[in-house]
Amino acid sequence: MIETEVLIVGFGPVGAALANLLGRQGVDTVVIDKADDIFMAPRAIALDNEALRILQWAGLDDGAFERIAIPEVRMHSPLLGEFGRINSLGAIDGHPKLVTFFQPDLERALRRNLSQYDHVRSLTGTEFKGFEETGDGITARLSRADGSAVEVKARYLIGADGAGSMVRRLIGEAFDGDSYAEDWLIVDARHVPRPIDHVEFICDHRRPTPHMVAPGGRERWEFMLAKGEDRAAFEDEARIAEMLNPWTGGRAVEIERRAIYRFHARAARHFHRGRVFLAGDAAHITPPFVGQGLVAGLRDAANLAWKLAFVLRGRADAAILDSYDQERRPHAKAMIGLAKFMGRLVMPTGAIRALLVHGTMRLARLAPPLRRHFDELGIKPKNRFAKGLFRRARHHCRLASGDVLPQGLVRDAAGAIHLSDDALGCGLVLLGFGTDAAFRLSPAQQDALSAVGGLPAQVCFRGQCLHRAETGLVLEDLTGALVPGAAPKDWVALVRPDRTVLHQGPAAEVASVLADGLALLRGPASQARGMARSMMARVSISASKAP
Repeated sequence: MIETEVLIVGFGPVGAALANLLGRQGVDTVVIDKADDIFMAPRAIALDNEALRILQWAGLDDGAFERIAIPEVRMHSPLLGEFGRINSLGAIDGHPKLVTFFQPDLERALRRNLSQYDHVRSLTGTEFKGFEETGDGITARLSRADGSAVEVKARYLIGADGAGSMVRRLIGEAFDGDSYAEDWLIVDARHVPRPIDHVEFICDHRRPTPHMVAPGGRERWEFMLAKGEDRAAFEDEARIAEMLNPWTGGRAVEIERRAIYRFHARAARHFHRGRVFLAGDAAHITPPFVGQGLVAGLRDAANLAWKLAFVLRGRADAAILDSYDQERRPHAKAMIGLAKFMGRLVMPTGAIRALLVHGTMRLARLAPPLRRHFDELGIKPKNRFAKGLFRRARHHCRLASGDVLPQGLVRDAAGAIHLSDDALGCGLVLLGFGTDAAFRLSPAQQDALSAVGGLPAQVCFRGQCLHRAETGLVLEDLTGALVPGAAPKDWVALVRPDRTVLHQGPAAEVASVLADGLALLRGPASQARGMARSMMARVSISASKAP
């Protein structure tokens, strides 16, 4: 019998990222996988700035694994020429907008990083056979490669075991959606004679072909197979070389990896049942046309890990775990919708349909607002929540509750420069914008923040005098991403470990911002008491202003 706090089934990139995020929060974790080693078939290849930021939280810096920044994505029609372009040049929140990577390198980096946590254990060559849920946890049955049986008693179970998730099947969760009728041949090749530096979609209705550069001297092609074409015939090296000929000019290249997949667009009806959670492909599968499949899984990991840690450490009521499904499922489904839309652009059926779809896109780009909306990824759903674990503020600024706090470069009082997430740490932060967030708090209120592992911090605008705060951290915003980029001077926000704004308001109301925010963590009864206190306080203020 192994006892732990969290059991993760699946040691792919999402399971490994979850293990790192839980490890950083001090949670005793066991992660298992049926395979002995990393899966080497071609899979995910793209990450955006949000995914890179989450990997930063998990402990991976820029040098942890190789990646290539992509300056643009081009869409080409053999009938009309280039009809679409996405600008991915530049950075958001301290990371490139879009990169390609080699998934085995990322998985190795995540597994290496886990070695620093004595309280995180990985068991490869271990199959998940089933579980029973008890009042205070779950008991899982495992089988090792040598046939021996193992039991794990855990407080919570996370299924990160892929599209065919056994965890999902055992909890009886429906997996709604569609499977595409077409097979796709994925080819990773090295030493291509004329490498590109971007991503291109050859939107030929006869054989759509996404093509992109990747690290390690690699390039990837994804060829759609037509109806009636034999899958086995396309696994032959001579046939693959023939298909690559337009790019290689007949010169020999190294075919490193190949696989034939069928794409899916599916999502579980619930990401959370009792003490069991689903993450990554176990919860949702996104077609690859916008490169958001793994990114969505990493968003799951970031949203779930800190909530489990807070509940396990007694910093929050278990009721906050319901917000995982509430926050993540709508956004995951929106990303699936975007991928299906892009799929219709990439692979229209028939020449007439291709002419209509691609012609409409080309005409739309003649209007500057529409061109900017598409080129600058305005169609991408924002990672902000309509409902969840946050409280709408009575006052408004550019940064809304439920939004993610931007990241920028900051300088600490000792003169060292950091990305702001690294400087703020992995806990709850009461952040003052151009003001000392803790100055107006009583000792009891400061103790309440400290009791949940919270940190008061102030971010000064560039050039503002870095006087030492009463308590907490002082940082100078070197890029203006936080002040005035996110919020005006003399503003405060209570920020979750996943950098989502829990609550906010003017600095003069910092005590109520803190009290109301902490009440959200303590569960529904505490929220009701907090709302009553806030209402009484507003009535009292209004009465004091009356003539």
